[in-house]
Parts: sequence; C-alpha cells; structure tokens
Amino acid sequence: MTGYATSTKETENGTITIEVKSVNSRFLDLQFRINDEFRAIEPLFRDALTKKIARGKVECRFSFGKKNADSKQKTLNQALLIQLKEFQESLKTSFPSSAELSMNDLLRWPGVIEEAEINSDNLQENINQVIEQTIQDFIQSREREGAALANVLLRCVDEMEAIVIRITPLLPTVLQQFQQKAVNRLEEALGLALDKPDCAAAPSISRDEVMDRIRQEVTMYGIRIDVNEELARLSGHLAETRQIIKKGGQVGKRLDFMMQELNREANTLGSKAALKELADASMELKLLIEQMREQVQNLE
Repeated sequence: MTGYATSTKETENGTITIEVKSVNSRFLDLQFRINDEFRAIEPLFRDALTKKIARGKVECRFSFGKKNADSKQKTLNQALLIQLKEFQESLKTSFPSSAELSMNDLLRWPGVIEEAEINSDNLQENINQVIEQTIQDFIQSREREGAALANVLLRCVDEMEAIVIRITPLLPTVLQQFQQKAVNRLEEALGLALDKPDCAAAPSISRDEVMDRIRQEVTMYGIRIDVNEELARLSGHLAETRQIIKKGGQVGKRLDFMMQELNREANTLGSKAALKELADASMELKLLIEQMREQVQNLE
C-alpha cells in the first residue's frame, strides 16, 4: 500500500524532520536514510514500523538541522575563567605593575565563550516523539487508501455475486435442454444405424436396450457438466471474502488465499461449461478475480 507522512519539530538544539513514504509491495522492505551520527536510532525506528505494518516498500528519512551559529545558546567556561584568574594573581606577585585583564580581554580569550552542549536525553525524547507522530500519520494515510481499496473490492464481489445469481436459475433448464438435445441426436443416429440391413448391431441388441444405454450415458454426462456445486462454493467464497474485507485489519494474506479459491472455482465452471452462457460467466468471473488479485497484493 502507498502512504506518506512527514513531521517536523523545533528543539533547543535544532530541527528534527522525519519523512516516511511507501509504495506497493507484497512483502515488507524497510529502507533508512539517516545521518551517521544518528544511526543509533535506526533499530528503534525499525521496531516501531514493523509493529504497525506488514507490507510495502517503505523509505524512511531522518534529518537533524543544527541551529545557526548566531542563534545557538552560549555559555561561559567557568573553569577556564577561574584558571585565568589564578594565573593573573600569580603573575601580579612577580609583576605588580602589570595591567589586569579587562572584560573584553576575557570575553575574547579562546574557549571562554562556548556553545552549550546538546542535551542528549532531551534530544532523544524529542526524536521519539517525532517518530511516534510520523508513524501515526503514516498509518492513517494507509488506512484511508485501504478504505478506498476496500470499496473497490466490495464492488467486484457485488458483480461476481450478481453473475452467480444470474446463471443459477438457468442451470436446471440448461441441463434438461442439453440432455434432450443429446438424446435426440443419438436417437437419430441410432435410427440410421438400425435401418441399415448390414448393421451388425441390429440383430444382437434391441432398440429399447440401446435407448436405455443412451439415457444412462446422457445422464452420466449431465452429472459431469453440472456446476451447481461450483456455484455453491463460489457463493460461499464470496461471502467469506466480503466478511474479511468488512472486518478489516491485516487481511492481505487471507484475501490472497480467497483469490486462489475463487479462481479455482471459476476455472472449473469454465471447463464444465456446455453452453455459451456458462462460458461467458466464467470469463467474467476470472476478469473480476484478476482485478481483485492486483488490488489484494497491495493490501496489508
């Protein structure tokens, strides 16, 4: 599934920016773009993501912009000032007439004014907050897309159920018509064979016996082309698919399995199709299943 989120937070030490985006993938693939000095946060970032998502190629970017030199907090090096004071008092003993260091001299002395150290604990806490907020926004983005995909899948389920409903009432009539047509053709062929004087089968078997055999064969073939069982399983699989989609959660792998089952029944329906109506219905079902399969592979 696709998704995108970014969060920024200003801290006393600098600006934290985290960006997370994903594209479709059947498996989870995490990629991190983090400065070397902050590489230690990657395990934390990875663990937080794997707890929330199971599919997608996810790219995570972390950046930290330090504040400008003019805006950085300054502090006085108290230890160095004390040391300079001690040096001055020691020198005045030997050189009493020497001038003392002025305020400007002290402030310009290398190391007297220094940047405040970064509070690592406070920075880590801020980073954790930004990670949590970014992942939350990212998950919501994927949930919105998932809701849209769910509607697409449910429309496909509706169309397939409509196909099953459309062809189910035709089955008894179709089967009866097919059997009658087969009987008529066989009777016609039998009549031509029995009318021939040199027919070897004529003296050894009666017309009634042949007709019984024809009816048995037609009945057996009718059983083989009966698709009531396939349509019943299709209806059951579609109902289960609808329930999975509406229940939500991590449904990707379960729907993958349901697509396999639906495709199996649609193929069987096509292989048993003795009439154009059933063959057309099988093709329509397989097209819809393929559309669903493409979307299902993007769902988590």
